[in-house]
Amino acid sequence: MKKNQLNTVMFLVIFLASCGTVGKNFDSSELKSIQNNVTSQEEIFERFGAPFKKGIENGQVMWTYQFDQWNAVGPTNSKDLVILFDKESIVKAYRYTTSNP
Repeated sequence: MKKNQLNTVMFLVIFLASCGTVGKNFDSSELKSIQNNVTSQEEIFERFGAPFKKGIENGQVMWTYQFDQWNAVGPTNSKDLVILFDKESIVKAYRYTTSNP
């Protein structure tokens, strides 16, 4: 392989390694349908699908929906939805953050 070709291949490898996504994109327009002490875990699953992560916080179930996207030349896009459920599987509280206005 010639030096020029090698440089091109190296550039492409580095460029592609610096791009990526984590998680699965989700429909943030559905956020307005979430109500604390009303919305069930089943309804959340129907609207957003399976969570990216499941966990326990202070004995209560917590689901996290996450989507992070980055590339070498453009801005980072991210959005995260964390939902805490009570013992009856009803939304106790939720938090949504995004890098987009």
